[in-house]
Amino acid sequence: MYRWYVINTYSGHENKVKHNLEHRVETMSQNRNVRQVVVPTEQVSEMKDGQKVQTEKRTMPGYVLVNMEMTDDAWGLVKNTPGVTGFVGSRNKPVPLSKPEVDRLLHRETAERPRTQAQFAIGESVKVISGPLSDFSGEIAEINEDAAKLKVLVSIFGRETPVEVGYDQVKKI
Repeated sequence: MYRWYVINTYSGHENKVKHNLEHRVETMSQNRNVRQVVVPTEQVSEMKDGQKVQTEKRTMPGYVLVNMEMTDDAWGLVKNTPGVTGFVGSRNKPVPLSKPEVDRLLHRETAERPRTQAQFAIGESVKVISGPLSDFSGEIAEINEDAAKLKVLVSIFGRETPVEVGYDQVKKI
């Protein structure tokens, strides 16, 4: 029975391990035991030089997912792949992932919108470049990455007033 397992790798070597493992599966004729190898990633949009840029980010650095039938041959094949440090679970018996865990890790349950990553820090000075308060300057008080919004304290009539703006409505000073 095919199940999903998590293997530990050296951090930063996930794609190399995926390639090595797929190559070993092919050359050692283990296609019947190992069905799929996945490096879990997500699309993240970042603001760089005032423009949105889509990048792919690993969601689990140091780990690779393998859909396989756990046999002694398949276990040995995966365990002895260069860059693999072991399976997640007890030493001799890897623990398969549950269906909800697999769905969450592979983003199957919903069509997720790309997450935007803040390139700002709390306390940083920014200038509002669009909207009703354009040309106002202020200091970042809060960052809400889920909504891609910032709470900026701008000085209006001599008073600090919190204003909520999107990442694309401000620039660093």
